[in-house]
Amino acid sequence: MGWQKAEKLVIKKLHIEFEMDNDTIHAVKGVSLEIPTGRITALVGESGSGKSVTSLAVMDLLPENGRIREGEIWLKDKPLHLMGKKERRQVNGRGVGMIFQDPGASLDPLYTVGSQITEGIRMKKQVSRKEAYRQGIFYLNAVNLPEPSRLMKMYPFELSGGMCQRVMIAMTIALSPDFLIADEPTTALDVTVQKQILSELYRLSRDENMGILLITHDLGVVAEIADYVYIMRQGQIVEEADTAALFHHPEQPYTRMLLDGIL
Repeated sequence: MGWQKAEKLVIKKLHIEFEMDNDTIHAVKGVSLEIPTGRITALVGESGSGKSVTSLAVMDLLPENGRIREGEIWLKDKPLHLMGKKERRQVNGRGVGMIFQDPGASLDPLYTVGSQITEGIRMKKQVSRKEAYRQGIFYLNAVNLPEPSRLMKMYPFELSGGMCQRVMIAMTIALSPDFLIADEPTTALDVTVQKQILSELYRLSRDENMGILLITHDLGVVAEIADYVYIMRQGQIVEEADTAALFHHPEQPYTRMLLDGIL
């Protein structure tokens, strides 16, 4: 039986805590989110607000001293929060993929782009090496990387930051995930490359019907491509709304403060 596409990624009343030197840090406090397919949902807040921690919990990538104290994470009828490591590995990639803000650290410097993208495709899709290579070329081309055949033979250190980020997007979408978490995907990239990456995310949401959770502190980016926005502060959601409504009629003082920083 093949993979059945989910229509929503749902987080319900999520609490995450960390054990730190005989102290317990409550990093996320009752966060609830809904990320539908075919749209870009933004999770916005300042550094340390709990945005990235929330995404790591979805991917089962919390550090050893972190844990979900309570709450639920659902992908269609799959309770991700109840799954063991083996089950989660089957879901990650096909159900939910993630691109990180530092693509250079996510790519292995010892292996070529081609070996890394084909390995992921073969592992998740159970196809031949030749077919995985063909798909690798296809997806590098899909994110507008020039000369994908040559790029497959190159190492990450030979690429620019923008190219590494595109490679990460290609590696992620090659697995055809229902949902993509993009954690500050344009940080440290120049303005031109930022716009290209954001345009690619928007295309994926529309053309591939992918649900995207865009994690960012930049409301300018949100205004450009997001459909719906959650504002996060000190581990809690303090406001949520359609993007246009939030920008024109923010209800919370904190949201107005964030908006004043860009207007």
